[in-house]
Amino acid sequence: MVTEDIREEAVVRLDGVRKEYGGTTALDGVSLEIRAGEAVAVMGPSGCGKSTLLNMIAGLDRPTAGSVVVRGENVGELGERVLALYRRRHIGMVFQFFNLIDDLSALDNVALAAQLTGTPARQARRRALELFDELETADRARAYPAVLSGGERQRVAVARALMNRPALLLADEPTGALDSRTGEQVMDLLLDLNQIGQTLVLVTHDERLARRCASRLVLLADGRVTGEHTLEPAA
Repeated sequence: MVTEDIREEAVVRLDGVRKEYGGTTALDGVSLEIRAGEAVAVMGPSGCGKSTLLNMIAGLDRPTAGSVVVRGENVGELGERVLALYRRRHIGMVFQFFNLIDDLSALDNVALAAQLTGTPARQARRRALELFDELETADRARAYPAVLSGGERQRVAVARALMNRPALLLADEPTGALDSRTGEQVMDLLLDLNQIGQTLVLVTHDERLARRCASRLVLLADGRVTGEHTLEPAA
């Protein structure tokens, strides 16, 4: 389990973050802090700003006002090249629809994440194979996405997100495209990762997933934080 002294370190701080798209306000003065080793679930109705919040934290988008600080860096002030490299090295992302490259094997999909940061191909593939072993998907490493099941593809996507040992793992509806049994397996995987210290921010519509994987629940509505609740550990 993660010790309390590790949890004292804030990995993410949002201060008064506002985001507008063409006159529409997606986030309206959001302030939030996430500490190392936490698993935080973000819930709310469609269009409330959940995915925009993840994009702010990941540096995929910049705030109209306010600041987003990740590992001490104000990501909204970084240049595009520096931000892209920073994101690859320190932030892992898992999406609902996997976003794997069809023309690459599962192994090469995962290794590519490290190669984009300058890691030599042989070293990247070795690290990828270690992750496949850890995620119990080693027998599918050389298969292509088209022949993988939904659960296998999501495990490959998680491996890719973990490739550069990110300080922060962001998951956007990671079980939304999966059947209930496979979704349970992905829930278990995320819970296991957090229990060994991985900081996790999870966007979901599924309250059961939030309660299974997270220690804190953040509620959003109309681009604002409307509540926060501590969640009991999963049984």
